[in-house]
Amino acid sequence: MQRHTWNALTFLHWRVPVGALRPLIPDALEIDTFEGDAFIGLVPFTMTGVRPRWVPPVPGISNFHETNVRTYVHHAGADPGVWFLSLDAASRVAVWVARTFWHLPYHSARMAIARQGDTLRYTSARRGSSAICDLTCRPVSPPAAAAPGTLEHFLAERYFLFADTGNGIHRGQVHHTPYPLQTAEVTDWDESLLEAAGIQRPAGPPIAHYAETVHVEIFGLEPLRGVH
Repeated sequence: MQRHTWNALTFLHWRVPVGALRPLIPDALEIDTFEGDAFIGLVPFTMTGVRPRWVPPVPGISNFHETNVRTYVHHAGADPGVWFLSLDAASRVAVWVARTFWHLPYHSARMAIARQGDTLRYTSARRGSSAICDLTCRPVSPPAAAAPGTLEHFLAERYFLFADTGNGIHRGQVHHTPYPLQTAEVTDWDESLLEAAGIQRPAGPPIAHYAETVHVEIFGLEPLRGVH
């Protein structure tokens, strides 16, 4: 089991056709939808205190920025979770560990987060690629847990991740208290991570939310029963 703290999370989402995602998702998984719509998400944030449960954080290794491109899936009608199309991290060690032991599509990137008052600017440039993310946003509502059955809950409260290990689809469980979610306003944004992941970004601004901090436990990958 690993322990993390996730900070300064911004969630950007766009509605996308299920058919646009289907070629990118393993056949063993079903694309999760809300009122018939599938979603693609772009989530920049900072990870701190990343470590196995039994060791303390390591300076220079345990803290780094990350941006992931994700969509939502489930298996046989259960375990609604996340499928990552890409993950960029500002730590070469974290990239190697996640690729080797978690079988997730991590990429090394140069990243920064700047905060001025309640406004945050995220910048990211993938190493060896033209894929970038540059966005500025600020939360505009009080923090609160998303109510079950709402779109906000569907998009944010995901407690499983799935990965293709090369030996079948595996599932990992994530535990944390509900996000202190806030509606966010995006004032400026430019990105090419979705295109790099194989998705044409829909026109128009994203649905945006923000959460300041959650403390997370992540359990190891286990094979899905009946899936080879």
